Amino acid sequence: MSENGTNQFQRLIEVGIALSAERDTNRLMERILLEAKDICNADGGTLYLRTEQDALKFEIMRTDSLDIALGGTTGKEITFPPLRMYDPETGAENRKNVATWAAISGTSVNIKDAYEADDFDFTGTKKFDEGMGYRSKSFLTVPLKNSQQEIIGVLQLLNAKDRETGEVIAFGTDIQPLIEALSSQAAVALDNQQLLEGQKKLLDSFIELIASAIDAKSPYTGGHCQRVPELTKMLANAASESTEGLYADFELTEDQWYELHISAWLHDCGKVTTPEYVVDKSTKLETIYDRIHEIRMRFEVVKRDATIEYMKAIIDGGDPDALRVELEERLAKLDDDFAFIAESNLGGEFMAPERVDRVKEIADIEWTRTLDDRAGVSFEELKRKERAPAPQLPIVEKLLADRDDHIIYRESPATAAADDNPYGFQLDVPENKFNMGEVYNLCIGRGTLTEEERFIINDHIVQTIVMLEQLPFPKHLKKVPEFAGGHHEKMDGTGYPKKLNEEDMSLPARIMAIADIFEALTAADRPYKPPKKLSDSIKIMSFMKKDAHIDANLFELFLTSGVYKEYAECFLDPSQIDEVDISQYLPAEGGDD
Repeated sequence: MSENGTNQFQRLIEVGIALSAERDTNRLMERILLEAKDICNADGGTLYLRTEQDALKFEIMRTDSLDIALGGTTGKEITFPPLRMYDPETGAENRKNVATWAAISGTSVNIKDAYEADDFDFTGTKKFDEGMGYRSKSFLTVPLKNSQQEIIGVLQLLNAKDRETGEVIAFGTDIQPLIEALSSQAAVALDNQQLLEGQKKLLDSFIELIASAIDAKSPYTGGHCQRVPELTKMLANAASESTEGLYADFELTEDQWYELHISAWLHDCGKVTTPEYVVDKSTKLETIYDRIHEIRMRFEVVKRDATIEYMKAIIDGGDPDALRVELEERLAKLDDDFAFIAESNLGGEFMAPERVDRVKEIADIEWTRTLDDRAGVSFEELKRKERAPAPQLPIVEKLLADRDDHIIYRESPATAAADDNPYGFQLDVPENKFNMGEVYNLCIGRGTLTEEERFIINDHIVQTIVMLEQLPFPKHLKKVPEFAGGHHEKMDGTGYPKKLNEEDMSLPARIMAIADIFEALTAADRPYKPPKKLSDSIKIMSFMKKDAHIDANLFELFLTSGVYKEYAECFLDPSQIDEVDISQYLPAEGGDD
């Protein structure tokens, strides 16, 4: 092999290695075209990619002598329409265009002079030359075949030039095999890149599909899974743009940005396991339905019993006037008691001890049941009722009760809750899975959730981590479970589910925690609460900072960078956006916060 041949062979190896290492599609396509131009000293060239509609789309165009550089990393769009390989009406092959014929036939076409070629139509080329004062002469058109021998594009080179004289010459027969070899390497590299991008696009679409499904599952989540990623990226970007202070050295690579993107979109994927009737529990007695209606009916029965007793007393010779006063007082008291129970069911009032005592007092009111409460119930409920012998009917019962059949036992501790679980969870697991006791639920101190239901709600982050840990993430996405699973942890180590503190958490995980909280505070699509003003949300977060629940430094960056305002302008209703004096939440100069 001659020295020139050895050099060309070495050059081909180097180019192949470089092509296989390139991960950006635009840069890869440019590299393919530029290396091919350089090898045969061509003045210009075009790279086409085959579309799903069997057309060749212009991707990269270069003509050095005309200073033309379009497509790729230039940011300049190529406006030429794609070249159709087949007639859309007849399906006939497009043999007139040299590029389409190379794609259809899978063979290279070497043309010495386009103006003397009879096999192809160069009308468009000649018109271009006339307008630009150019002379297109020699063409080398090579199909790009992937490893399955499928044509994925076409490489076309224009006007080879003599390296000494600069004269336009034909593409030599010694150069053509080299360009074909380069095209083969390029096709494999480009096909691999397209496959990777296709997989990435599929993964992104699937992840966003899951997030959208979670948001659609309940009106209580709204667009949460879609907004948290946006806010996460805003705050992460603010940290990466910092040139001084704590975050001056914080920078994310392209892979790390994608890792954070995936994590943010998947941060609540465990909610697919959370029952809607727990997530959507808007009153204390609500399960699949609101049991306040059942209790109302019991009050109606007690009131009718009181009326019946009044009538019987009159028949037995009692004083009608005195009995009437007693009945009206009794009915008024029952009405007032039911109003109190109904109000307590809403969960808006803090259940102070005296309110709890009144619930228990009302619960002791008795009523008589004459019908079998085991008839017509589900198999699962019947099993719970059969924990105790069936009572003799009729039976006097309490108006409100905490019965044994209200308890749904926890079958066995989940692996995630075990002390030696592999995930590092530190969970305070309630004894029972559910407790539907009426008095128990009505006496909930704040809100509408029992301890058991709150555990079920919180369990979504446990399930998120368990689900993500089971996925075979590639090396550059290995931190997705950690980033996604830390947004309920607190800086003081009292968070959930691992009781991590600030030192245990990565910066992206702490960023996501702030994004998750701020989105929840400002969300306007939660049917259980009115949307908060921007200033109110910031004030609440300042308390969380003081309590060491969120990262104090990130909260400061959140304010000083203006991310809170940028997010508000994008996602909040205009009526929520008010003035915020951030100075009151920032450390005093030269002193402590």
